[in-house]
Amino acid sequence: MRKRTLTVLLSLALLTACSSGPEAGKTNNNTKIVAAPAPVFQNVSVHDPSVIKVEDTYYVFGSHLASAKSKDLQSWTPISSGVADGNVLIPNVKEELSETLAWAQSDTLWAPDVIELADGKFYMYYDACRGDSPLSAMGIAVADSVEGPYKNAGIILKSGMTGVGDDGEIYDATVKPNVVDPDVFFDKESKLWMVYGSYSGGIFILQLDTKTGFPLPDQGYGKKLLGANHARIEGPYMLYSPETDYYYLFLSYGGLDASGGYNIRVARSKNPDGPFEDSAGQEMINAQGTAGVLFDDPAYSPYGVKLMGNFEFQNTEVETAVIGDGYISPGHNSAYYDKDTGKYYLIFHTRFPNRGEEHEVRVHQMFMNSEAWPVVAPHRYSGETIGQYKQKEVTGGYKYINHNKDITADVVESEPIELTDEGKISGAVTGTWKLSGEHTAELTIDGTIYYGVFLLEWNEGTGSQVMTFTATSMEGVSIWGSHVSVEK
Repeated sequence: MRKRTLTVLLSLALLTACSSGPEAGKTNNNTKIVAAPAPVFQNVSVHDPSVIKVEDTYYVFGSHLASAKSKDLQSWTPISSGVADGNVLIPNVKEELSETLAWAQSDTLWAPDVIELADGKFYMYYDACRGDSPLSAMGIAVADSVEGPYKNAGIILKSGMTGVGDDGEIYDATVKPNVVDPDVFFDKESKLWMVYGSYSGGIFILQLDTKTGFPLPDQGYGKKLLGANHARIEGPYMLYSPETDYYYLFLSYGGLDASGGYNIRVARSKNPDGPFEDSAGQEMINAQGTAGVLFDDPAYSPYGVKLMGNFEFQNTEVETAVIGDGYISPGHNSAYYDKDTGKYYLIFHTRFPNRGEEHEVRVHQMFMNSEAWPVVAPHRYSGETIGQYKQKEVTGGYKYINHNKDITADVVESEPIELTDEGKISGAVTGTWKLSGEHTAELTIDGTIYYGVFLLEWNEGTGSQVMTFTATSMEGVSIWGSHVSVEK
């Protein structure tokens, strides 16, 4: 990849000195730097984090029986890790889930999901998979407390067998699901559903019994929503928005390791079981691989709104670097809507530039744009609330990211642009922009319109508070911008 730095254009046109008072001064192009106390982050490693909120605490449960909790989505405390006896979630896990582990020929567990049902108990949908085949089993364990201990209630689905599968038909991995990656949710009519699947035959959905949590009878593997022929699509997660009255199906495309090109996408439907479409009106049932071709990424990469992939914000010559600011293979997300605050959160694991396979949980705030599609804030959540902004607050130099639509291990590096007072965009890309209402953003770049919001955020990479924008096009491409900032 080419290393991009800001040109003299930004160095001269952007930023002058900041004052040492509570609010910094303005630059000669109205870029405004606001002094703010640094948020406190406490990071944890939970792969494939699935979120549940119990009273005032958020919990994430992930692969390898890992879990953590937080009250503010910024500082996380580990609870458990490792599929071994003594894990507080399932203390005798090897014995308790022996049938599951034996079927899957595995010594570990993959991405689970936890939900509270009407009886006040917590139901963990666990799964194990051999990994190099869809030989998998999924079951339910139940606890009185969200932190366990959980007791096995039994297996609900199996896959990867030779012969007849759980739907009574011959199991074929190109059309039948790999029974992993569950997400269990209530729809707006209080019906209980489970969406699940990874690679293999695609993503499926089943209706569940609201009292027992088990699948309702005579559904087999359920209804297919998308995928087939080993398309690299997995980690489904459903979020209903009362604001838009849509069900949003989040998905991860690509491979989860640092060279896999993992990226987060979304589609939507008015019904929990579809059909789902992307912003271009494409039917997601057609997002599938090519028969006889393993992992044919170009066949399905055009489908779904891509929210985030590999990226790195490049610090400029006038900025002081605090830490590297970028993600590698972000994915397998969950999502949460807080009805009291109206905030949406995207919770996911990610790797980082130059840090190999090391991964941590990250949380970003989301917003619904004017076209009822989610857009994701460029920087991690630090407690910010979107506000009412004036044009002079959003003009100036930005570090610009275009996430494109491909599935790639390449890292998108930020490029310099400027939003001028006259509503023009100049620099690495050109076009026009406008601010309407309190914070609604509309940017037209190379003839394509992107709809989103402006948001004042904490930039962990520079240790400063900056204006940002996040927007997506009807073609399903997301763009980000982060104000350039300097400190004396």
